[in-house]
Amino acid sequence: MTQSKGYLCIVLHAHLPYVRHPEGDGALEEMWLYEAITETYIPLYLMLRRLADAGIRHRITISLSPTLVAMLRDRLLMDRYARHLDGLIELADKEIERTSSHPGLSPVAHMYRDMFVNTRRVFREELGGDVPGGFACLQRRGGLELITCGATHGYLPLMQVCPQAARAQILVARDEHERVFGSPPKGMWLPECGYYPGADEFLAEAGAGYFFVESHGLLNSCPAPIRSLYAPVVCPSGVAAFARDLESSQQVWSADHGYPGDPVYREFYWDIGFELDRDYLSPVLGHLPSRAHTGFKYHRITGKTEHKEVYCPSAAAQRAQVHAANFVFNRGKQIEHLSGLMDRPPIVVAPYDAELFGHWWFEGPAFLEHVLTLAASPDSGFVTVTASDYLELHRTNQSATPSTSSWGYGGYSEVWLSQENDWIYRHLHSMAWRMSELAERFSPPQPALVERALAQAARELMLAQSSDWAFIIKTGTCTEYATQRTATHIHRFDSLYQALVTGNVTNELVSGLEEVDNLFPHLDYRVYSDIINPEALSATADLITPA
Repeated sequence: MTQSKGYLCIVLHAHLPYVRHPEGDGALEEMWLYEAITETYIPLYLMLRRLADAGIRHRITISLSPTLVAMLRDRLLMDRYARHLDGLIELADKEIERTSSHPGLSPVAHMYRDMFVNTRRVFREELGGDVPGGFACLQRRGGLELITCGATHGYLPLMQVCPQAARAQILVARDEHERVFGSPPKGMWLPECGYYPGADEFLAEAGAGYFFVESHGLLNSCPAPIRSLYAPVVCPSGVAAFARDLESSQQVWSADHGYPGDPVYREFYWDIGFELDRDYLSPVLGHLPSRAHTGFKYHRITGKTEHKEVYCPSAAAQRAQVHAANFVFNRGKQIEHLSGLMDRPPIVVAPYDAELFGHWWFEGPAFLEHVLTLAASPDSGFVTVTASDYLELHRTNQSATPSTSSWGYGGYSEVWLSQENDWIYRHLHSMAWRMSELAERFSPPQPALVERALAQAARELMLAQSSDWAFIIKTGTCTEYATQRTATHIHRFDSLYQALVTGNVTNELVSGLEEVDNLFPHLDYRVYSDIINPEALSATADLITPA
């Protein structure tokens, strides 16, 4: 690494909102999780395992959100997912028969059956139903660094009115990551890359050494960054901030110029779940209240036209190799240019939503596999690293404070604070203040039932704070569900608050809510009352030194 001209830091942020409906096996929103496991999380696991088995030197960072990890470790949801896989294979058998006379569709149907059968084998036999455990194993093998993000993906810049709420999102996430993976995270992903000056103090208290910001968050730092986007700055708390690179992001994300829009790649929106007879699709859609994506998609993007050609897996695989080579070539040229302008090797940070790879962009995992393989060659001109790797190599960095920013539309808070969703914040702020009040009022020790009620109130607050609900309300997709989820958690918190302050806490109330919202089993409600430990603010001082 020390002899390289520069570094590429690929970061995948894996997150889904907490969706769990024990009351019945038919929640359409649980399909979000099942689709992501099948199309993104297990394909990424298999891709990284192949690289490790082949001895290809690589480094990549994956942020697993605490809500996602909680769902992936929930027995009810994983049992339902196993049945979902059985349904996919049953439907695949029917599809092989239905398409047998079509020379274009038949190979695609066989591809899907092979994929679903292998996914079931990996999930049940290799992983034992424990997807996070598979990623933990890859981390022990050295190619992967796992980090976390806010506990329920709460958007931190809109929590400044009650700093205890932002702090709780960070500290609970740290505790959950350590409980599941055995060690605290070296860094954290801020939900929606949402940063405000001072939020890094909570990261320092959590022992995190770094986080990521959108490009303008670093460019607008005070003082201005002397190495632009291509080296981190160190906040007053001692935590390093790395910025997203614009060029590498555009090549993947751009709707007009990004790789995923290539005509050869699979078309996401044409799915048999919206085309064939509902009874025929019952192995997958049988319990759902409406139609949904099944994962069986037979067409390629083709172009901006209603006419879609049949998907050809081999042609798409070849195109993924071409795009990976182009990406690596461009990063090499970019790093070679930057290295001539800087006093140290530049780092290019390329963060993406993990679900882009496999779910939205079916060929994405194959693209990443080729990128990491090509990057391991001495001819690439760079090496892949994690942010913590970089900080080990370059311990002295510029001292600066990034500006408030996010990676959402407009670059600030417009997505999560708009005329469509602004009504939620008077409730969220009131809940946060009242949760802090409860934590101060009910100092330990308390009766076990009271402590359970306090912990459950904290869970309901955090679940209501999920940035996903405000995002969905803003974009107009599944608005009714997002509104209902927000209102439900507000009502549940209010019920617990009233019971606590009036001394009428009942086991029926607490047990009922613990059953439906059962994440973070060891959550300590006192996180809303403790003051910041000054010693924790210097916890990363031995890792990086401001200059």
